[in-house]
Amino acid sequence: MTQLLLASQSSGRAAMLRAAGLSFETSAAHVDEEALTASLLAAGQTARNIADALAEAKAVKISSRLPGVTVIGADTTLALDDGSMLTKPADPAEAADHLRRMAGTRHRLFSGVVAARDGVPVWRAVGEARLWMRPLPDAFIADYVARHWDSIRWTVGCYEIEGAGVQLFDRVEGDPWTIIGMPMLPLLAWLRATGLAPA
Repeated sequence: MTQLLLASQSSGRAAMLRAAGLSFETSAAHVDEEALTASLLAAGQTARNIADALAEAKAVKISSRLPGVTVIGADTTLALDDGSMLTKPADPAEAADHLRRMAGTRHRLFSGVVAARDGVPVWRAVGEARLWMRPLPDAFIADYVARHWDSIRWTVGCYEIEGAGVQLFDRVEGDPWTIIGMPMLPLLAWLRATGLAPA
């Protein structure tokens, strides 16, 4: 049995851990993210706190059935400057709408990561990035969504900044790992401190 498990099927998050030289397994947590997000929004929670809560829900759910395994849960939320949140697009039309709403404006991305053992959270961190999307012509948006729908459909914000999505931006503040989906530097520091990553 592995000592470390990523509670996600996200290829981006798995690639980050793999590139850092970690040995781990992956498993989908099957958390109802939409229902949990709606409940947290109704309770007045911020995008930052929602990213943290979703990450915790994933880590706790899997770790409760895998005694002794450290489970890493992660999630990302996106907040527009008007206070509203965007989630993963349901279809290409919604993806295009999200891009139109972000075009020419700044938004904030929060990536939460939580480690849990035996169903109990034992560590957490939330990274924040600020991104300024350039003005985007409608024709560009339509072409971008048509070309990249199969990959951006799984991402909040409808972009993969490590790929063609980098063309959407004028300016970015924050580390690239937070934008891809996990604040890696604090996570790696904690894994080293607990003996789960090479020191």
